[in-house]
Amino acid sequence: MSIRVLEIIPTLVRGGAEKQLSLLATGLPRDAFDVHVCTLTSSGPLEEPLLAGQIPLTHIDKSWKVDPAAYWRLRSHIAKLKPDIVHTWIFAANAYGRQAAFSAGVPVVIAGERCVDHWKAGHEFMIDRHLARRTTRIATNSRGVQDFYVEHGLPAEKFVVIPNGQPAAAAPNPCSREELLHELGLPSDVHLVGAVGRLWPQKRIKDLIWAAELLNVVREDSHVRIVGDGPQRWRLERDCRQVHRGGFVHFLGERRDVPRLMQHFDCLWLGSGYEGQSNAIMEAMAAGVPVVATDIPGNRELVIPGETGYLVNVGDRAGFARWANALFQDKDLARRFSAAARERIGKEFSVAKMVERHVALYRELSGK
Repeated sequence: MSIRVLEIIPTLVRGGAEKQLSLLATGLPRDAFDVHVCTLTSSGPLEEPLLAGQIPLTHIDKSWKVDPAAYWRLRSHIAKLKPDIVHTWIFAANAYGRQAAFSAGVPVVIAGERCVDHWKAGHEFMIDRHLARRTTRIATNSRGVQDFYVEHGLPAEKFVVIPNGQPAAAAPNPCSREELLHELGLPSDVHLVGAVGRLWPQKRIKDLIWAAELLNVVREDSHVRIVGDGPQRWRLERDCRQVHRGGFVHFLGERRDVPRLMQHFDCLWLGSGYEGQSNAIMEAMAAGVPVVATDIPGNRELVIPGETGYLVNVGDRAGFARWANALFQDKDLARRFSAAARERIGKEFSVAKMVERHVALYRELSGK
């Protein structure tokens, strides 16, 4: 008998939780699981792999922060589907989805906490605590996220940690480094730093802009390319123009070819003030790119300082420049980091392991 699972998430934009849901939904064995996906607010580009995998997809079209009509549409959908398990992902879906699942009589409800959410206000943590009482399990991707929520009053015994899964790096894209540098308008002898992520306050891109300035003082052959879009883009581009005069930092916007770019980065920077478990770091490590990232929960579980990359304090702009320069100066060191990063992701953070751990959890809780 198959287990019917409904995965609920706010959107299917290119984000960490959205990527993991897509990998899980398409990876669960079809002979044992009847998988459905529901978006609360809107769809996005990660709808494509779900449709390609013939995963039934429903859009609730929530329009307002408080939207009773959307809640009743969601509850009606759950009651009609009669899933064995509802698994919600991140706050809006955790709130609407869990309450609707409880009301519809779903026997197993799993909440997904994916990040160290410093943005949450007191009333949002109160909602989390209230709903946790009836939640069967709370699934998260790192010990750091678990510790954060336990500190905010959620029951430690309900947590289960399932690290993110990263697909194995595909064969190198036929685009050569020389071709990419020509496309980006760069000479062939540059050192290329990449930053990948949504352009909003959590990612602290302004720190990376200043780090690029410091790096360029000692290495005029260094260039930084920032991949991603978001509400802060116009402000960050203005800041960049005010700081830099040499044109060695550029914003590439949203890209669908991140692996093609990533394979030619000499270093990845991630300056976030908080994370759950960074997909950008995992993608870089799978591609053999050394990482310099902030020393925060989540990142510590991925980057081993002095083996696969370096960790620096949040806001340590000089630290980003210092360690990138160290990698550029020592090619043997960079090669060792590259090999160790690939090995670590392959052994500890594969998609297969992530799916297997969810299969075990779903079977245990459903009793099937």
